[in-house]
Parts: sequence; C-alpha cells; structure tokens
Amino acid sequence: MSVRTPDPDWNPDDQPAVRPPTNPGWLTDLELAEIRGRLPLLYVEAVPVRVDGLGQVTEVGMLLRANAVGEMTRTLVSGRVMYGETIRDALFRHLEKDLGPMAFPLLPASPVPFTVAEYFPLPGLSPFTDERQHAVSLAYVVPVTGTCEPRQDALEVTWMTPDEAVTESIAAEMEGGRGVLLRQALASVGALH
Repeated sequence: MSVRTPDPDWNPDDQPAVRPPTNPGWLTDLELAEIRGRLPLLYVEAVPVRVDGLGQVTEVGMLLRANAVGEMTRTLVSGRVMYGETIRDALFRHLEKDLGPMAFPLLPASPVPFTVAEYFPLPGLSPFTDERQHAVSLAYVVPVTGTCEPRQDALEVTWMTPDEAVTESIAAEMEGGRGVLLRQALASVGALH
C-alpha cells in the first residue's frame, strides 16, 4: 500500500519501474557529466607523507602526471566517494589506486579531515578550481610506509622535503590550486618552518 499523497493529476501508471542499478557505485560517462553539471560531488584527497620515529613528516609525495594538453603537472591522491562507500574505504581505495598496493598507508584513526576544500569550475570563488565540476573534498595527511609504484595515469611519485614541497615553483606545477592545499596539510601537522 502506498502512502504517497498523489498529485492532483497523478496516475498510478505514471510510476517508473524501480530497478536496482547493476553497479550502484559507478556512473556511466554520460551520467557523470550530467550530475557534474547539477550537483557538487564528494571527493577525498590525501597528502602522502613519510614520517620519522617521532611521527614528524620528513617527506611529502606528489604525483607527476601529463594533463590533456601534454603539460607535466603535479597533484595529490584524489578521487570520488562512491555511493554507499565509507570515507575510510574511499581514502584507502584511492591511495592504493594512485600509489600501488604496496604503499601500506596508515589511515587516520579519526575520519576528520585537516580541511574541506571546495573546488569550483570558475576561478575566484575559492583557491581551488576544477573546470569539470563543483566538488567538495575532504583532505587528509596519510603516512605511507611501503613502496609506492604509481598506477592509473600517474607517471611517478616524487618525494620532497616539506620545505621543498611548498616552494613557489612546485605550487605553480600543481593542478587546481593544490599548492594551497599542500601548504595547509603541512601546516596542520606542524611540518612548516
């Protein structure tokens, strides 16, 4: 029995058939393009770091990629959260996808990010831009203890000291304002001098 209050011109034959999606976590390219034009999407981002015995950051890992026009850019581990996926699972999935299965990330005990970055398709609304969409990203600093072998579209993982990573030249190579995000990440763990 339906408890829906019908619209004045409602007809029971108007109800679409409800079918469970074959893979509810993934969207087709067409569905994704349509959704990106209508809704902000949730992402997770991770700043991979190496730490010493006292837990102090000694190195920061950045991914080197070629963009659509062939320019070399730097970025962080990043990706969408799928429907029904926990933040922790999404973070682990993207760390493994971008850094390889032997990276051995140490996920934070708390799912509270060091910041929330909001990406807009047009510059000027925030320091972060993504011409494809409006996205909200939960950002984490994640120590990794294993060997990082980039997968997917990353060419390499470059490890730098925190001081090297926050130089203007590196920030200029980072996509979508992620140089600001990297500086915030290192400040949040006391790694800036």
